[in-house]
Amino acid sequence: MTRSLQLTADGQLKHLLTLDGLSPAILTRILDTAESFIDVGEREVKKVPLLRGKAIFNLFFEPSTRTRTTFEIAAKRLSADVVNLNIAASAQSKGETVLDTVSNLTAMHADMFIVRHAQSGAAHFIAQHVEPHISVVNAGDGRHAHPTQGLLDMFTIRRYKGAFHNLRVAIVGDVLHSRVARSQIHALTTLGVPEVRVIAPRTLLPTGVEQMGVHVFHDMQAGLKDVDVIIMLRLQNERMKGARLPSAQEYFKQYGLTPEKLALAKPDAIVMHPGPMNRGVEIDSEVADGPQSVILPQVTYGIAVRMAVMSLLMGPAQ
Repeated sequence: MTRSLQLTADGQLKHLLTLDGLSPAILTRILDTAESFIDVGEREVKKVPLLRGKAIFNLFFEPSTRTRTTFEIAAKRLSADVVNLNIAASAQSKGETVLDTVSNLTAMHADMFIVRHAQSGAAHFIAQHVEPHISVVNAGDGRHAHPTQGLLDMFTIRRYKGAFHNLRVAIVGDVLHSRVARSQIHALTTLGVPEVRVIAPRTLLPTGVEQMGVHVFHDMQAGLKDVDVIIMLRLQNERMKGARLPSAQEYFKQYGLTPEKLALAKPDAIVMHPGPMNRGVEIDSEVADGPQSVILPQVTYGIAVRMAVMSLLMGPAQ
């Protein structure tokens, strides 16, 4: 259902709701298109006219400064008109439904909705109900998916490692609650990474995660051995007060990335994090700010990747 909703009859992207089910060719096309946008940020005038006259609405039903900002910058660099709406503080508090909000914005001649929502499937639901000319991009829904984050992570890996077919990639931390991890796993396996590892305590892994094609480790020493890429996941502080973890300090001791644990990976391994980081919980500052960290380049690349997604969804046929 999602696949048919995401693609047009001739196989082009119509919406971007999840990376699950998209072909290697589509993912590669997005990454290649993003490559062409990297230098836009270096220009004196940081704009291209591809989406001039298009109206893009950021519909954020939950807060996320970094994601919303990079989508906004990406849209403006494509010369689109951007409207940011903090829905949680406005329409919903007045009892307006999601579809009411979307209908009203459609009447304002919207061309694209960027949707962030705490409920899994929200972007998919909106995509089922929008007018045919409108595209929807999922900017994170519940525990389900965060496709543009997954794509920018793939772009970062390709930039530093060149190819996917010979890599070992480890995803570390709170996989259970992470929509980012799901998108990363779908993208890595689709693009041909031969070994994807997840490293986490049993309480932070979804049931049956092995069915996604990953190797499960509960021990950092074994899991990080000889990997090329380490992706640390954010652990939300409120979750550590529950029964899943004894304490932040204990978590850091077992699963925090320190220089000593990083040394188990290959000498040229890169360290990634979707942000925002909890320093001293998931990652030591010496690693986060160290020479193997590519955490800040990830943010920069995120703008080019989101430009690529918007241009492929709404730009002239290529």
